[in-house]
Amino acid sequence: MSKPNELYRTDEEVLEVVRRFESCELPPADFNHREHLLVALCYLLRLGDAEALARVRSNIGAYVAAHGINPSLYHETITVFWLKRVRAYLARAADGLNLAEMTNALAAECGGSRLIFDYYSKELIDTETARREWVEPDLRPLDF
Repeated sequence: MSKPNELYRTDEEVLEVVRRFESCELPPADFNHREHLLVALCYLLRLGDAEALARVRSNIGAYVAAHGINPSLYHETITVFWLKRVRAYLARAADGLNLAEMTNALAAECGGSRLIFDYYSKELIDTETARREWVEPDLRPLDF
């Protein structure tokens, strides 16, 4: 398995992260921003946007329950924002890249989880409404 700043070498390595997330075997310490992006990428490659979002919601729900994580930490606006951002990446991704290469390129482009604060104020992101449902950005419209 890759370390936080290490590149994925094979598609199988990427798919193993997804499998371990879905089976709740991936320790929470190993499920960081990069792994969230990886899961979103894999789901969006196989599923439509609505189905990918539904799969993310249900699997995060199962994951947090399995690890005793507070389910109120799930955040709909953050989840949808990153799915939209990964979808935009896929629309521009170079043809001919394998899954590991796409995952590494996505992580290089979107590896900073703070990017969301270019679009949302902390005050808006911290609202219960934004946690429960998609809320449009308040600092600038999505440009991807």
